[in-house]
Amino acid sequence: MVQPMRDEVTRLGMKEMRTAAEVDSELNAPGTAFVFINSVCGCAAGGARPALKMALAHSKKPERLTTAFAGNDVEAVAKARSYFTGFPPSSPQFAIIKDGKLAWIMERWQIEGRAPESIAADLVKVFDAM
Repeated sequence: MVQPMRDEVTRLGMKEMRTAAEVDSELNAPGTAFVFINSVCGCAAGGARPALKMALAHSKKPERLTTAFAGNDVEAVAKARSYFTGFPPSSPQFAIIKDGKLAWIMERWQIEGRAPESIAADLVKVFDAM
């Protein structure tokens, strides 16, 4: 059931993280990692994934593009969220990890009910500021 939703983001160049070790490898590496916690919810389908596609068409992007699927990649999502210190679990969710530390986050409440274009504009601003 979730495979089409996984494919939608991996086709954009997002690398799936399915284990805690993969998360640590990606997020502890020097540089900037963009993390998308994917979800089956309507705000992921109607807002987050379309916004992701728009934002990734921008000329400037983080060095590493990563994703894990809430409710499916349980170990990877839990490990990714351990980097999001001070923020409750949320899906969908976007984050920037720079040199192993949380630099920016967008939670579900900042996604739901918004147009994809608006979410994408916020992501592009963050990409440009890196």
